[in-house]
Amino acid sequence: MKPPTQRQLRAGELIRHALTDIFAREEFNDPVLYGKSITITEVRISPDLKNATAFAAPLGGEDMAKVIDALNRAAGFLRGRLSREVDLRYTPILRFIPDDSYDEARRIDELLASERVRRDLNHTSED
Repeated sequence: MKPPTQRQLRAGELIRHALTDIFAREEFNDPVLYGKSITITEVRISPDLKNATAFAAPLGGEDMAKVIDALNRAAGFLRGRLSREVDLRYTPILRFIPDDSYDEARRIDELLASERVRRDLNHTSED
């Protein structure tokens, strides 16, 4: 798989910023999204710039699956809002997936803090 082009990276970052602004301004009728702070950590866009995958997470990671489902239900609405915010020839079709990078980082921190790893680290430093 080829790495993203500069054009894809620029468009993805433009969309990420626009989605962040939309989430800060909009009130959603969907009870799952109402009043939620949602973080968009990354947007990956297809080479033709017609499809975008946004990595999203609710603040605190609560109700991740419900929030992602609600975002995907609202994707058409969000695409319409996005078309007013970004200057692209085509407004990409949006798809939201959970961003579990925070969970992964927490898991690594817990692993590094475990007694077994600490014991192994102390043992190797004494050698």
